[in-house]
Amino acid sequence: MAMSIEILPMAVDDLDDVTVLWNATEGVGMNESDGPEQLRGFLDRNPGLSLIARDGSRLVGAVLCGHDGRRGFLYHLAVLPEYRNRGLGRAMVDRCLKSLSMLGLLRCNILIYVDNHSGEQFWKTAGWYDRSELKLLQRDITDT
Repeated sequence: MAMSIEILPMAVDDLDDVTVLWNATEGVGMNESDGPEQLRGFLDRNPGLSLIARDGSRLVGAVLCGHDGRRGFLYHLAVLPEYRNRGLGRAMVDRCLKSLSMLGLLRCNILIYVDNHSGEQFWKTAGWYDRSELKLLQRDITDT
């Protein structure tokens, strides 16, 4: 299969296709924070940082990238199975990290499910490491 992959900034018009990809990708957890309104807001607050990959008109990869002013964050990296192991995921991640670095950020965080072993292998092979001294806590704020 010839690859003519183009990596582009994610746009609001891409969100329907991106959501289909994420929902079909094992290890990507979608929830109420991934609704159309929330994703549009994320893209608006982090212009040009999130990426998609297209082979012609076909969406084959996507990643959300943003920051809070101190740390970068990557969410929902997904590549279609037939496009994996060709460096596409890593190319999207590297481009995100370069963009975050150009904004002055020094570190980037990701969250992965504890049972997402293939995802963990991908990230660790790419130089990411566990922060065993940290634990993620979360609270819903809709009931406050």
